[in-house]
Amino acid sequence: MDALPEKTCSIERLVTQEKLVAAAKAGIKTQQRRDGVYGWPGESFELEGMAFIVTDLSRQRLGDMTDDDAKAEGFPGLAMYKDIILKMHTGMTWEEDHFVWVHRFAAKTDS
Repeated sequence: MDALPEKTCSIERLVTQEKLVAAAKAGIKTQQRRDGVYGWPGESFELEGMAFIVTDLSRQRLGDMTDDDAKAEGFPGLAMYKDIILKMHTGMTWEEDHFVWVHRFAAKTDS
């Protein structure tokens, strides 16, 4: 990505749900989809004292999500991801052509 888009929210808000924080710390969750940009590649953030770094930022249609993407989000599969997301966001509908920002991240190492 040549030009980084403007941030729409603070990186500290990227992963906030308690179960998803635990999944990230366990190395299960490595992606977070958001409507806006919360962090840029190379930017660091902390979850309960553990450091992470954003490794990639890209756009994706919701309809292009796979079971592997849902697992990288910390869910067992796409069906459960959709179900929980729709329950969390009252009034939201799953629009296959809706684009979201995919933030990929990894635990930050000292090396």
